[in-house]
Amino acid sequence: MKTDSFNYHLPTSYIAQTPIEPRHNSRLLVYDRTTNKISDSLFKNIKEFLIPGDLLVINKTKVLPARIFGHKETGGKVEVLLLKKCKDSSWEVLVGGKNISMGKKILFEDDLEALVIKDLSRSKRILQFSRPIKPVLDRIGQMPLPPYIHEKLQDQGRYQTIYAQDEGSAAAPTAGLHFTDELMQDLKAYGIEFAEITLHIGLDTFAPVTEVNIEDHIIHTEWCQISDSEIMKINTARSENRRVIAVGTTSVRTLETAERFKAENGSLMAFSCPTDLFITPGYEFKVVNAMITNFHLPSSTLLMLVSSFTGLENIKRCYQYAIRENYRFYSFGDAMLIV
Repeated sequence: MKTDSFNYHLPTSYIAQTPIEPRHNSRLLVYDRTTNKISDSLFKNIKEFLIPGDLLVINKTKVLPARIFGHKETGGKVEVLLLKKCKDSSWEVLVGGKNISMGKKILFEDDLEALVIKDLSRSKRILQFSRPIKPVLDRIGQMPLPPYIHEKLQDQGRYQTIYAQDEGSAAAPTAGLHFTDELMQDLKAYGIEFAEITLHIGLDTFAPVTEVNIEDHIIHTEWCQISDSEIMKINTARSENRRVIAVGTTSVRTLETAERFKAENGSLMAFSCPTDLFITPGYEFKVVNAMITNFHLPSSTLLMLVSSFTGLENIKRCYQYAIRENYRFYSFGDAMLIV
């Protein structure tokens, strides 16, 4: 398929710059694949479209406050964005600043230092920090908001889900940002079950596909896992013909990766590994029965994933409807339920 099939025009005024308060007051577009019907609601009313016994699978990854600011020994300012930990106290990072070359030292707050030990490409480097950095990130780091958000986030915690636990993401699993404690308790009382997975999101999730044909694109890998206790919930739901509903494309990717780890009896097994699963139209979903998601960037792998679930023409119709009805787009935007 051609990459430009997944392009669409979105006026910048539709890109949400700040989150709705409270979280569950976001709008909800509901698309029914059986009837081909689009309807409007609010996220706090999502229960109306769920069935007691549904299993909602949430991603409990936690975003690192991974943007830190320092300076060279000569005084020049340097911005560092942590991408992933390599080993000990070394990290793969993006650097902003002039002449950040091999052997250069960067000085930060809290007497923290870093040495450039490898030049990867363009602005990617590997830094060796003078001590473990995670303990000081809450003091010196800022949330790495997506490049299309230009307003300062007043509450850093607003770019975390309320159930975030496992630190390691460079971006939030944004479909989960709509949940509040109140809503989750209401759903549990209604008979909705929750299972937790972890997928650590990398910045490549925002990168558009640039190849002419999507088959030529090499998908980025992301580390994910499902524990024994949570895979048991998923297996039980499937054996009882209850719906497995992925909260976010990260949960979709993890659940469909689980299909690679099956016991002889066909049940899914716990796993922990990087995934390179690239879901494009024509993919046959094996675990996910429905999904909650946000509205995604043009020509992105995430838009390709949701198009695979609905059909490309159907997702285009949903997006055109959302634009016409003034839905808010992207990370701090409104939500979509596909059943």
